[in-house]
Amino acid sequence: MSVLEVKDLRVSVETEQGTKEILKGVDLVVNEGEIHAIMGPNGSGKSTLAYTIAGHPKYHVDGGSITLDGENLLAMTVDARARAGLFLAMQYPVEIPGVAVTNFLRTAKTAIDGVQPSIRTWGKEVTEAMKNLRMDSSFKDRNVNEGFSGGEKKRHEILQLELLKPKFAVLDETDSGLDVDALKIVAEGVNRAKENTGLGLLLITHYTRILRYITPDFVHVFVDGRVAEQGGPELADRLENEGYDRFLADAASPSQA
Repeated sequence: MSVLEVKDLRVSVETEQGTKEILKGVDLVVNEGEIHAIMGPNGSGKSTLAYTIAGHPKYHVDGGSITLDGENLLAMTVDARARAGLFLAMQYPVEIPGVAVTNFLRTAKTAIDGVQPSIRTWGKEVTEAMKNLRMDSSFKDRNVNEGFSGGEKKRHEILQLELLKPKFAVLDETDSGLDVDALKIVAEGVNRAKENTGLGLLLITHYTRILRYITPDFVHVFVDGRVAEQGGPELADRLENEGYDRFLADAASPSQA
């Protein structure tokens, strides 16, 4: 069984005011087939965790480790992490002018698998996946994310997830900016990908609405760069009713300093 493991992870970034510590000792284990929801207020370190796992150079690892099936992810380049089975769906996907979606997807699949997919078989897979995500066939001829609406960008991320078939996916606020219909479509795609491949999911979100459609096995509450509490789906329900005030109060109290 595949395992993504984070141990005592400490991460900082450089700002105009100097070095800022963001993650202050995070422990997390995601097994194949599990869904972990990461929740918390703005600035708590959720996205920092996502981009550190993916290998963004902005984030400096000061201590701890991240391993995938026992292999040190921190020693790998970004593309090596992808080939090892890691996928990141970004909160703000970037535009790639001049690169058509169909070419982008086939190039990505080739880079990860090390061999080009059969054009005929690949074409059928892409068409079927796009149909499931309610994407018009003309979408594949457009340039990647150029002129896409928020919902189109997020569906394109899930299209990649379904086609590239990673071992683990980190979804960074995939629900942000989506209306109810788009949210359902995206959630269906995530659930379908998990059902078809058994991948493990790290689902980062501010809100519980996406958890109505993607049921987590575990919920972790991030506050001030640490996991303040963890539990099952019932913890998300508590957060819906209570918010994060009690966690923020605990973090600010002298006894927690």
